[in-house]
Amino acid sequence: MATETGHEAQADSQSINWQAGIVGGIAGGIVMGALMLAMNDAVLAVAIPSLYSLAPPPNIPVGLGVHVFHGAALGIIFAGISSTIGLDSSRNRIVLGLAWGIVTWAVLAALLMPVWLSTVGSPASPPFPNFALPSLIWHLVYGLVLGGVYIAAEDWL
Repeated sequence: MATETGHEAQADSQSINWQAGIVGGIAGGIVMGALMLAMNDAVLAVAIPSLYSLAPPPNIPVGLGVHVFHGAALGIIFAGISSTIGLDSSRNRIVLGLAWGIVTWAVLAALLMPVWLSTVGSPASPPFPNFALPSLIWHLVYGLVLGGVYIAAEDWL
């Protein structure tokens, strides 16, 4: 009589370090938020809170909170992608972070956000598409910080 251990059907949940993704995403969201505050605080004060009908009036703390939450969620996705494609070096994770920054900029900030803000009637609704250079810079910094912090956090999480 044969016995089965059942190990074949189990997924290796330890291979995805989602905690490092969250920490990296939060760090990237905070650094990106600081750049946004320095370069165009209206994005954090009105546009991001407007996504969820939390502005107007302008509210930078709420916008920053929502933005950091988005950063954490996108960090989890980054961790999943990193694990799925089997990156084995810090350099490759940094490159993936930068690529992830470009993807989030193009898809979420440049295409989805203008449509979403227009749909909810935000006063901060940008034109569609909104391929703005400052936003690209912010998202590249997000990806760079995400990748770097993810690498560091992998060792202690």
